[in-house]
Amino acid sequence: MTTHLRSVLSGAQPTLLGGLLLAAATVGTWLAWLSWNTGYRIDPETGATSGPYAVWQVAGCVLTLAVVAAAGGWWLSPWLVVPVMAVAFTVPWAVHAASSDRTGLWGVGAMLVLMGTAAGSAVFSLATRLLRLRLTGS
Repeated sequence: MTTHLRSVLSGAQPTLLGGLLLAAATVGTWLAWLSWNTGYRIDPETGATSGPYAVWQVAGCVLTLAVVAAAGGWWLSPWLVVPVMAVAFTVPWAVHAASSDRTGLWGVGAMLVLMGTAAGSAVFSLATRLLRLRLTGS
């Protein structure tokens, strides 16, 4: 094996491991914050329907994803962080939504979740990467 090929392969292992850990943390975030709440609530006084998530659940999920994206941006390339996080969060969300949706709008929701997760992870991973470059010079 040539020296160049060996160096390329040795660099692929940390990237693959980092991507797998990032995907696991992202799926874990969905599991911890959103997977367990499936019901809608109806206010008995107003008749207004809300749900299936409470505001505090979504806020906690978004904050956790921001931390995961920032950590990913510190150690991995934002070019890896964004697609891994977007897909790793959207797939379980979409599977769960499709299994309980009677309107057929879960696909629209999945696209919005995908775009939102991609945008958010891009902002946080890129900002962290730029901060790292500024602090360390590498």
